[in-house]
Amino acid sequence: MRDALVRRVGEMLSLAFVVVVAALVGWIVSQQVDMSLLQTIFPRFVTAFITVIQIVVVASLLSVTLGIIVGLARISSSPITSRIAKGYIEFFRGTPLLFQLFVIYYGIPKLWGVGEFPIVNWSIPAAVIGLTLNHGAYVGEAIRGGINAVPDGQMEAARSLGMSRVMAMREVVLPQAWRNALAAIGNDQIILVKDTSLLTLIAVPEIMDVFRNVNSNSLDAWTPLVWVCLFYLAITMSMSYLVSLLEKRADWGAEAEESKATQLKRMFMGNRGGM
Repeated sequence: MRDALVRRVGEMLSLAFVVVVAALVGWIVSQQVDMSLLQTIFPRFVTAFITVIQIVVVASLLSVTLGIIVGLARISSSPITSRIAKGYIEFFRGTPLLFQLFVIYYGIPKLWGVGEFPIVNWSIPAAVIGLTLNHGAYVGEAIRGGINAVPDGQMEAARSLGMSRVMAMREVVLPQAWRNALAAIGNDQIILVKDTSLLTLIAVPEIMDVFRNVNSNSLDAWTPLVWVCLFYLAITMSMSYLVSLLEKRADWGAEAEESKATQLKRMFMGNRGGM
């Protein structure tokens, strides 16, 4: 009875929360949102949305690629390589993304003389570089954790069959490590999308930049916030769906990987028995 009572109380509280939020949203939309302004500013938000999509796609691909390299460097048998990778991760995880963006956007051009920096529109390249370096550190740690979660015996089995360390890592360890790290990598890439809101501070014409301009000109905060919310949700929910598909695909391949690992173990044990 007590369990049923707790369940009922939880359901009632959840429904009450939904009702309160829905009522608040309905009141804001009906009383605070200017429908004519909402239509007028829509094209500007679409343009900013396309810019954000382009930045996210490029930065995501580069950060995942960099993260794989950094993750492999973290488990390298070379102490120099491992320590350099660890220092990279500690720096980019230990300092704010906004600081890193300022260093790249304002600091790098200062390394040239006045008017000599070769890139005219530096804001978008700086944004891509900053997001890539920052999130590459987080992906690297996720990859390292995924590799460490793979049993050591699988590397030993692959090496006993004549595979090089690189080949064993590519064919046996990394596919399983990727599956182990996929959820963490997916969450990090969703955070990357939300981090694009900081790019307005380095003059990138993204969604929050449009909001600031509309709000300053019209003194209306709630109307542009509607588009801010909808466009960010469109990106993050799409990425969540993509991550879910990748996780399901990884689960479909799990049995094949386990079968392959079992086969390697049997062959490894057979080789040891023969010796």
